[in-house]
Amino acid sequence: MLTNEQFTCYAERYIDTVFRVAYNYLKSPADADDVTQNVFLKLLKEKKPFESEEHVKSWLIRVAVNECKNIVRSRWWRAESFEDHAATLTFDNPSHSELFYAVMDLPQKYRMPIYLHYYEEYTTQEIAEILKIPKNTVCTNLKRGRELLKKTLQEAESDV
Repeated sequence: MLTNEQFTCYAERYIDTVFRVAYNYLKSPADADDVTQNVFLKLLKEKKPFESEEHVKSWLIRVAVNECKNIVRSRWWRAESFEDHAATLTFDNPSHSELFYAVMDLPQKYRMPIYLHYYEEYTTQEIAEILKIPKNTVCTNLKRGRELLKKTLQEAESDV
């Protein structure tokens, strides 16, 4: 069981990561907040010791993905438009905004591997373990996601 100091340290270090994973999956800040809270409640109750810092991070992401799947499966959940929340976000560079929207428009099966690979810097093997899918599927989804992003960004560029 974690001490209060360990829990506080993990919460401060990984709360943004867990929220971003949930937001990326659900496209809803309110639902992402709920998932984040549930994940850290589970961390607080977790009795098994963690092997390393990386083990804690991957455990938190895995639990967040599972919580997101539970929400999506529930009858009451409806995907809401994330544009309202996205409009409140600020970006240092207009191209960052364009990339954010392009990534968020990807189908979820491409969006999560791209997020975990490029933002959280996980390897394809680690992503496969976190998402519980074969490594080759991760590679395929990364490739197809990049192709869709490239196409979307090229179309946006040609419209300008």
